[in-house]
Order: sequence, then C-alpha cells, then structure tokens
Amino acid sequence: MQKTILSFKERPAWLALNNHVNTIRGQSLSKMFETDPDRAESFTIESGSLYFDFSKNLINQETLGFLVNLAEQSGLAEGINELFSGGLVNKTERRPALHVALRAPKSEQIFVDGTNVVPEVHQVLGQMTAFSNAIRSGDYKGHTGKAIRNIVNIGIGGSELGPVMVYEGLKHYSQNNLTIRFLSSIDGTAFVEATAELNPEETLFIVCSKTFTTLETMSNARAARDWLLSALKDRAAVVKHFVAVSTNTEAASDFGIDSSHVFRFWDWVGGRYSLCSAIGLSTMIAIGPENFNSMLEGFHAVDTHFRTAPLHRNIPVIMGLLTVWYSSFLGAQTSAILPYDSYLKRLPAYLQQLTMESNGKSTTVSGKTVDYKTGPIFWGEPGTDSQHSFFQLLHQGTQIVPCDFIGFAESLNPLGSHHDLLIANMIAQTKALAFGKSKESVLTEGTAPWLAPHLTFEGNRPSSVILMESLTPHALGSLVALYEHSVFTQGWIWEIDSFDQWGVELGKSLATKIIKEIESPETSSFFHDSSTRALVRRYKIAREKNLTDSKRIRS
Repeated sequence: MQKTILSFKERPAWLALNNHVNTIRGQSLSKMFETDPDRAESFTIESGSLYFDFSKNLINQETLGFLVNLAEQSGLAEGINELFSGGLVNKTERRPALHVALRAPKSEQIFVDGTNVVPEVHQVLGQMTAFSNAIRSGDYKGHTGKAIRNIVNIGIGGSELGPVMVYEGLKHYSQNNLTIRFLSSIDGTAFVEATAELNPEETLFIVCSKTFTTLETMSNARAARDWLLSALKDRAAVVKHFVAVSTNTEAASDFGIDSSHVFRFWDWVGGRYSLCSAIGLSTMIAIGPENFNSMLEGFHAVDTHFRTAPLHRNIPVIMGLLTVWYSSFLGAQTSAILPYDSYLKRLPAYLQQLTMESNGKSTTVSGKTVDYKTGPIFWGEPGTDSQHSFFQLLHQGTQIVPCDFIGFAESLNPLGSHHDLLIANMIAQTKALAFGKSKESVLTEGTAPWLAPHLTFEGNRPSSVILMESLTPHALGSLVALYEHSVFTQGWIWEIDSFDQWGVELGKSLATKIIKEIESPETSSFFHDSSTRALVRRYKIAREKNLTDSKRIRS
C-alpha cells in the first residue's frame, strides 16, 4: 500500500521548523560555536575524497533534526528509490529522469519500460570512445584528407552549458593540439567568433539537439554548413565535417550527416542532466576517454552515496535541506557559488541552469499554486576575484546570501605560495562571514567612533565548504552529482517537478511568431500589445535604414 504524504505545509516538521525559526534568528554563530566545542565535527560529513563542512550555517542540532524529519515526512527515501529505479519522477511529461543510468557500471541493471538501458548506454559510450580516439590520434580525416584539429560544439542550454563547463573545468587534462569551441547564441557575432581563424578543412562540428529542430542550434548548424561549403565547394564534405547528438536520425540524415555519426541519447535524459551522455562528446574528445570515464566514476560514487547513506549523513540531502531551510523559512532569495579554482569559472553558470530551470516553479506536481518560496536564484564567480567584486554585499549588505565555497587541497599548477594564499582567503572568508567583527573590537583598535559603524561586521552570514583533494575528472564528476541530487532533494520536498521546464516554452513560441512579422513587409499584428508592436516597428525601421545606408556606401 502506497504511503500517504502530507503536503509541504501540513507536515509536522514544517510546523516545527516554522516555530523554531524565531529561535534561530535570536542566536549567533559565535555563540553556537562557544557552547558546542564539537560543532565543527558534528556538522561535517566525509565521503570518499569529499569533505563537506556545514558547521557555519544558521542551524543547531534541533534544526537539523527537524529538517531530517521533514525529509522523512516528505517520503524522500522513497523518492530516491523511484529516481534510481526508473520511476516517472518527471511527472508532467510522464517519464523517468534517469541520468544516473548514464554513469552506471556495465554490471548494473536499470529498467525503463521493462528494458535494461545500461547496455544501450555503454554501447553509445563505446561509439563515443572509438570516434574520440580516431580524432585524437589523427586517424579520422576531413574531406580533403587533413586531420581534424578544431571541434565546434553547437548546442544550447544543457547541450552547451554542461560541455563547456566540463571542458573549462578539465582543461588541464585536454589534448593541446586540439582547439575546442562552443557555439550556442543565435547572435551572429557568436558564430563569427566561434569560427574565427579556423581552417574549414580541419574543423568538425558537433550538432547537439535532441529533436534536431531546436531553433538556435539548427540556425547555427545551417550557418556552419554554409561556412564549410563556401570553402570546400562540395556538399559531400558535410559527411566528414558534421556529426550529430540526437534522437532524430532521419532529420540528421536529411541535413547531410551519415547515420553512423549520429550519437544517440534518450528522452529520459533531461538537457541539463545530459553531460554524461553523448552530449559530452566534445569533452571526451578534449580530455580523452580514460579521463571521461574517470569523471563518470566520480558521478557514480556520489550516486551511490546519495542512494545508500542515511539522510542525516547524506551530503546532497543536507545540501538540499539547507536550501529549503534558507528559502522557505529564513527568506533568503539567492545562493552564491564560489569556486576557489579558476578552472571552475563556468561552474556557477552551469549550476544556474541546473538549479533555476529545475526548481524555479510555482506549481506543485498536483497542479496547485505553491504558497511558499521555492528555487532561489543561484549566482557566483570564482575566488579571489569575487572578493573584490560583490563580497561587500555578502559581508555588510542587508540580505542573507548562503554561500557554497569550493576548494581543493592541491593545485594543478603549483606556483610558489599562490595556492596556500588562495585557500587561506577561502577559509578566511567563511570565518569573516560567520563571526564578523564587533563594534567594540573596532573601537579597541583605536578607530574613531564616527568611523566604527562602517568597519563593523555583524557576522551570522551562513556558508558551507566543499573541500576536495584536487580537481581531477573524478572530483568534478562527484561535485556536479552533489548538486544534481541536492536539486532533486529540494524539488521532492517542495512537491515540484525538478525535471520539466515549461517556463522556457512561451517565449520560444512567441519568438517564432515575431520573426515572421519582422521578415514580413506587413505592419505588426494587433495580436500584440502596444509595446511589442512598437518594438517590432522600431526595429524594422532601423534595420531598413541600416540596409539602405549599407547599399549606399557599397555603391
């Protein structure tokens, strides 16, 4: 018999937390550490090479107990089992979200509609491995017989943000004689820059589109085909210079791509969860199959931890519960991601999509309007540059911004004492945020009374630290999996579907109507509001003027 789950605000733990929050507001982190000498140990979890310190968060043991109770009363354990067993956790689209199958070992069995999908996953990984090795060795030749030296990944959303984040994150492991670029925007400037100084004879385009109909991706793919053919003059060249990652083999073939160069993925893989699939082909080419497989092993290690660790010692569960705590009870509207490693410069942008597209929802899975806060805004930049950018607000602003600091014990590029200084800054920031500096301390240092308020830091600003040994492919896989499962934890507790993204559809459908009006000589339709009509009209007038001016200059 299926367990009955109360709605979010009816759960006893929600009621307990709602009463408890005022107790926490009246406490300080300084006092919590003073009264609990073992706090750092009690609020730290280790798993493999992962060290997660959440002791500088605005919680005590009672808070943690209530939060774990909330997870239990939400049926999170059952939700995790449903996720890993191929249940229809994507409720509105009535399908599984089985990204965990993409990094499962061959020995595992994960079923969708009665079929074990793990062999299919490994068949595609084998296809990717063979193709990557052929490119990396130079055995694969372009249309004119030259080896491929340039890879341009064409995709958008998860088909770009995931691969570019991993490529930048693991650039240390990349093959140096290959140029890897990424193209997503429909802006013509993006295309020009992505292809600048590339030799068409040595360039391969990877077109990533599940349906092979995505507007931005296919517009760029057609522009890339024109760019190639303007140089090589032979339509047969497309076969050697384009491959596809898609479920639509027929459309890819119509484009000119050989069916053997269509890399499959499945409708149970969401775009923002797809970087372990064939969407990661450009990454595998860059870092090699061995390193790519090591990344998959890192993902799987956290998958196993998430599936088997008790809720109160489960890192992604605790991460997710902290987000629920700050959003739904303490009113925090944003969260900051602060990686102290320059290779992870694209991680905050990647996590923006992962978290905000997943949990930026105001309707429950049962169709009710939520009356509590979900889906905080995620943002951030690498340290230490970020310290000289927005940390002023983090320390002395009027908003609570929970922060995740991410650091590594070993640098991939040792240079004197640079890495020690980097990590010292990271640790110092967590201490400064938590404990601040009192007005009394400032005055004791001889500061003028009129200036003292400006040099006072109230502290009590929450943060967590994820510390790992070094930025290896395994470590990056583990790190991303932590956030994937944290997002699932949040969505399950909030009763929202973390795997659909209907919010992106309306703007896309309106754009298809507006582009027809822009390209038509007719005046804008009264279907639009007055502002939209005026913008379309203004753009068409300006565009026509520019075209006329350009013709006059050329003549």
